Amino acid sequence: MPAFKTLDDLPADLSGKVALVRVDLNLPMKDGSATDVTRVEAAKPTILELTDKGAKVLLLAHFGRPKGQRSSTLSTSFVQDAVEDVLGKEVMFISEVSGPVVEQSLGILRNGDIGLLDNVRFWPGEEANDPDFARAMAEHGDLYVNDAFSAAHRAHASTEGLAHLLPAYAGRAMEAELKALDAALGSPEQPVAAVVGGAKVSTKLDVLENLVGRVRHLIIGGGMANTFLAARGVDVGKSLCEHDLTATANRIMDEADHAGCTVHLPYDVVVAKEFAANPPSMRTCNVHEVAEDEMILDLGPQAVEALGDVLKTCRTLVWNGPLGAFETEPFDTATVALAKTAAALTESGSLISVAGGGDTVAALAHAGVKDDFTFVSTAGGAFLEWMEGKDLPGVAALSA
Repeated sequence: MPAFKTLDDLPADLSGKVALVRVDLNLPMKDGSATDVTRVEAAKPTILELTDKGAKVLLLAHFGRPKGQRSSTLSTSFVQDAVEDVLGKEVMFISEVSGPVVEQSLGILRNGDIGLLDNVRFWPGEEANDPDFARAMAEHGDLYVNDAFSAAHRAHASTEGLAHLLPAYAGRAMEAELKALDAALGSPEQPVAAVVGGAKVSTKLDVLENLVGRVRHLIIGGGMANTFLAARGVDVGKSLCEHDLTATANRIMDEADHAGCTVHLPYDVVVAKEFAANPPSMRTCNVHEVAEDEMILDLGPQAVEALGDVLKTCRTLVWNGPLGAFETEPFDTATVALAKTAAALTESGSLISVAGGGDTVAALAHAGVKDDFTFVSTAGGAFLEWMEGKDLPGVAALSA
């Protein structure tokens, strides 16, 4: 893993210094209030550590997609109350990100105080990573801290540009994320297994092609598994399947063979003639017994048991995507069962488990094991690009 500075590298006393801190405050809202403050809670340790050291902290964040224009409904002022509630401190809202208004506000803030700048995406220079825009923001700071891994795959002024203009550090949430990801694929304990699920192979081609050369076991679930089964000559009935990617699926399996990676596909599945909760037509069968009018909606119990045995032979697990249509019961059964097996192995100390992606986090929470994995990333797009083996600009800039 590339070396990067953390808050441990800062002086104990930052009195009189201004820290520009990139955080993720893109919170879900309803009726003007945040419905989930997980992202604020993730940034809390970094923010309070800096204020405890005496720094004036200016929070940089985006909120929604204003596309370079001010929007009365997308101001970060809407999340100010949520930030104050989580931090237990008063936060000054500042309607700009640079210029006289920010300078005047810094004159009002005392050491250890917090300012919340307005939505960085109100300015087109943010997403364009305009050097002049980055310099205008940097003029107000003495140091830069990135604690928003979820935005690290964007080469924006507040995620990448600032890191080249000020002494740059990883915040505590960013630090934890990078260490966990390095433990999962950077320098993992072998052997490594990966669970990749979801609806379509086309959305995770780069993930699969990266993983076959890096893991011992590749477990494919969800609608993606149907495409691979079809490539193997299995009639998957009216299941969700990308038949036009048969050649691609075969190529990935060939690459896996050459790399010594075993691709695991189900040999028993749960099928139904309609996609609904507990449909009367639901049954479990061998993959070769799927009827023309049936669709595969989950892995069968024998497949889940076999996959659990695979995990017992591994030291590291990377998980992205559900095994079945987990949002609709009982097609959550396989995902829940394997997640509980992984959680139990993690708790026993025999497995390092790292998971990420929106559906994955929801599935693990549904299974009641979200807190039992070694690390669960809520980063979404950044986590997926990391699984694809891509360099993340926001991370690369910290190690430059």
